[in-house]
Amino acid sequence: MSFVSYLVNGISLGSVYALIALGYTMVYGIAKMLNFAHGDVIMIGGYTVFVTFSQMGMNPFLSLLISVVVCTVLGVVIERLAYKPLRTASPLAVLITAIGVSYLLQNVALLIFGADTKAFTSVVNVPALSLFDGKLTISGETIVTVIVCIVIMIALTSFIKYTKAGRAMLAVSEDKGAAQLMGINVNGTIALTFAIGSALAAVAGVLLCSAYPSLTPYTGSMPGIKAFVAAVFGGIGSIPGAFIGGILLGVIECLSKAYISSQLSDAIVFGVLIVVLIVRPTGILGKNIQEKV
Repeated sequence: MSFVSYLVNGISLGSVYALIALGYTMVYGIAKMLNFAHGDVIMIGGYTVFVTFSQMGMNPFLSLLISVVVCTVLGVVIERLAYKPLRTASPLAVLITAIGVSYLLQNVALLIFGADTKAFTSVVNVPALSLFDGKLTISGETIVTVIVCIVIMIALTSFIKYTKAGRAMLAVSEDKGAAQLMGINVNGTIALTFAIGSALAAVAGVLLCSAYPSLTPYTGSMPGIKAFVAAVFGGIGSIPGAFIGGILLGVIECLSKAYISSQLSDAIVFGVLIVVLIVRPTGILGKNIQEKV
């Protein structure tokens, strides 16, 4: 029964990774850039709920909505000020800028909230589920996280396939120049992608802090990196791949902590990624892309 409990915990953690990875994979799949500030947007979302819910006593749904709005606006502002001027720059310049934005957000949070750990109050008010005569208990946070992750993945997939904006995103991901010639607003489409990714980061941040109730300016750093690993693991650019990669990463991490070593769990996670990339460089659901020269 302990194995099942570890498995459930892994799926819960993996669902958070999957939510974060969905933002990574959307931005990379459409804008072809790695937004390493994504993890820090998660932290901003967590602090927004901390202030509005834990300190001001607002309704949890209203706090979550405010967090989503704040992170969405932040994502669009970051894209407009930091990334849009680098649209034709080298990938290295964009990567360095993303790292700079990440440190900027962390230090702003340090100045405003300090370095001490804040006790986060969970916004999830769902009773735990007891199974097998109480031998297995699934927390309300776990239930909500898994359901939210599945719903968002299905909604995103449907949005990309069946809406005009989603088809514009597909066109931009294939060829920005051709999409612009066809009348698609490339800059607006990329800004929309950042907005959606940042909104997902807010939801992921709230669920992460609800499941693991502590908050610091560095809360989003390691989950952000692991979510990027999950996106690569599943096939970066693929929405179902991000979901599968996140779940597998969470399960591997929790089982590694339980049966091997809690100190080596991160090394094992990254080691598995290396093996997967050696065997299948495009990830589980990634596709080989042939570039014309």
